[in-house]
Amino acid sequence: MAWFEKFIQTTWQGHGELWLDEAGNDAIHYPCSLSFDGNHLHYCWQYKGEEKKGSFILEAEHLLWSDSWHQATQVKCQLDQDAWGLFSAFYAYSVPDNPDWGWRLFLSQRPSGELVLQMSNVTPWGEEGRAVRMVFQLVE
Repeated sequence: MAWFEKFIQTTWQGHGELWLDEAGNDAIHYPCSLSFDGNHLHYCWQYKGEEKKGSFILEAEHLLWSDSWHQATQVKCQLDQDAWGLFSAFYAYSVPDNPDWGWRLFLSQRPSGELVLQMSNVTPWGEEGRAVRMVFQLVE
């Protein structure tokens, strides 16, 4: 993950969208921020006026992820080494009396320089539904 080094000690501000409706058509909008420190990527966002925090710790073979609203307990996500973008990771989680569901986590950089953090919820049959998109601009 050589790309990560060029972002160390940078701070980003932006806006995010959260989809909670089943059809994925109604987004909740909020301000958000992102920063890079060592091998950590930290992000903050708001939901109903409360600040939420999340982080990714990048390691050679996997990614550790936690989010105070989505995933309060840190979990190990499998990195997709062949994915487009800066990173793509997947985490499967148990749903009582049902097959496992998953999270797909993806960070990319647009040609304009903006960073985009996306999270999709993945059904047991493989369908991905948008859950989160945060778009960040570098703070100079």
